This record gives sequence, structure tokens and C-alpha cells, in this order.
Amino acid sequence: VQLQASGGGLVQAGGSLRLSCAVSGRTFRMYAAAWFRRAPGAEREFVAAITWSGGSTYYADSVKGRFTISRDNAKDTVYLQMNSLKSDDTAVYYCAVDPGNSARPTAAMGYDYWGQGTLVTVSS
Repeated sequence: VQLQASGGGLVQAGGSLRLSCAVSGRTFRMYAAAWFRRAPGAEREFVAAITWSGGSTYYADSVKGRFTISRDNAKDTVYLQMNSLKSDDTAVYYCAVDPGNSARPTAAMGYDYWGQGTLVTVSS
């Protein structure tokens, strides 16, 4: 299974970016997906998650109301729309998938496959 994250870059505070995560090579039929991030000098943290159907989404309090996770199952792609970006959002963003329908969608340990990360830098 390969996850290819893209869409990161440099943006001014208040701006927007859309991250994409393309999933390929999977043998499982369904999967939940999530985005995590690691800021410089910090631990990895949960950002957002979405179920296979898209019917349920979960967000960290720090991004609620600004970020939106979505997916296009026909394209096997998961998105993270990030608006009103702040300098605190600067981090490497990682996408992850869980074919096992974890009961804890915000926990990193529930995700079996991870992308390589894409860097988001927000300048103030």
C-alpha cells in the first residue's frame, strides 16, 4: 500500500492550502483515513479523520472550524482543506489509513499505513 501526500507549501497566515493523499496498491476494500502532523520540536498530533463512507468526521480542537477533511473513493484520494492558516499550523502533515475500522479514529496507533509527509509552512 502506498500513500502519496501532496499540496504542502509556503503560505501566509490567513491563507489556504489543500492537501491530497492518493492511496494505491491496497488489497482491502474499505478504510478510514486521517491526517496527523508533526511541528518542529513537537510530538505527532492528530488533525482530522474520516470514515470510509465520509459520514463521520473528527477534528482536533485546534483546527475545528478551519480545516475540512473529505474523500473521493472513486479516486482513492483523501483531502484536507485548510483555511485561515496560522503560524501554529506549520508542520509536516502525514496521511494515514486504517482498514480495520478502529474504535479510536484519533489515535495514531490505529493506522497501519502512512504517507511520507508534506511540509506546510505558514508565515506570519
